[in-house]
Amino acid sequence: MAIRNAAKGVIIHEGKLLLNRCMMDGELYYTLPGGGQNQYEDMKDAVVRECSEETGYTVIPDRFMALYEYVWDNLELREKYPDHAHTVYHVFLCHLADENQHPPTELDSNQTGVEWFNLDALDGVSLIPERLADHIKDFLIDGIPKFHGTEHVEN
Repeated sequence: MAIRNAAKGVIIHEGKLLLNRCMMDGELYYTLPGGGQNQYEDMKDAVVRECSEETGYTVIPDRFMALYEYVWDNLELREKYPDHAHTVYHVFLCHLADENQHPPTELDSNQTGVEWFNLDALDGVSLIPERLADHIKDFLIDGIPKFHGTEHVEN
């Protein structure tokens, strides 16, 4: 098993946050755009590429925002998906390079599209991971990068 690095983007434009809209088992939830880092790719290039693939927007990373990790404790899932069983997420605050959106080329699993949310309306949104969702507004206010811990998941 390898530890996977991934880059996520908190994309802010005109007071709104861009999220991936996802559906699983009839349940609607949202995630930050982003995904796995390729070998020899630097993290900022990874967030630009992943955000473009999933949202159709070209972004510019402004600064590092947060770090968190996700560990599957389920041994069966670890064996079935060894490259995804332990992921370290590097989160960057980003802005749009321009407002032109091209068609996304590689949607995330369960992703059905993208949606812009007013920052003041995030409280009722099912954003995964929850531990990061709770701190986006805090970062936008104080600008201090934080480690948000490790989430252990059984299923």
